[in-house]
Amino acid sequence: MSNTKVLVADANSADGTPKIVLSFRGRLNVSVISGGMPSVGRNQGAAQAETPYVLFLDADIEMAHPSVVRRAVELAQHKQLHCVTTNILCRGGNWVDKLLYAGNDAFQYLSCLHKPFATGMFMLFDTNKFRDLGGFNERVHFAEDYMLTQQVASNRFGIVRGGVYTTNRRFQKMGHLRVGWLFLKTAMNYWNENHFLRDHKYWQA
Repeated sequence: MSNTKVLVADANSADGTPKIVLSFRGRLNVSVISGGMPSVGRNQGAAQAETPYVLFLDADIEMAHPSVVRRAVELAQHKQLHCVTTNILCRGGNWVDKLLYAGNDAFQYLSCLHKPFATGMFMLFDTNKFRDLGGFNERVHFAEDYMLTQQVASNRFGIVRGGVYTTNRRFQKMGHLRVGWLFLKTAMNYWNENHFLRDHKYWQA
């Protein structure tokens, strides 16, 4: 693990993130880079990647099983995939939270038939393919992960079991109905770039 480069994109956080991250330098090859909106931070991190694959994770993600990353890389290598994701689990949430994330997982599997869908919570990308696609659209402030992954061919997209844990903080801030409706509208507007460019107040919640 010490040979794996970990880049944390920090957008001027006020919770001491850089200090906490750098405290792991004795065990990890970790650095803090300048962040911004998710697209900006992810692109800046990927620009420094020197490996065949780059893994994007959200800040509040925890692996549900220690082998998830290894198996995602193995699946990508074995099937020559361009993008691999996993299931999203909500630990500590109520039944509505868990139901909505289960719906997210179901949508991911259905997306394999048409336009792949993965969230930035866990997104393993072939580095060269990521760069060929131009990375994340930095003009987009919502669902930039969906906008990017739907450009991946369905036969080059995979889902590995195991999952990652996330929190229900977005549901708590925005409400289940608003999040669910925004997700549904985005799915119905997958072809409409203007929908992704519109300010949905997602990061202001």
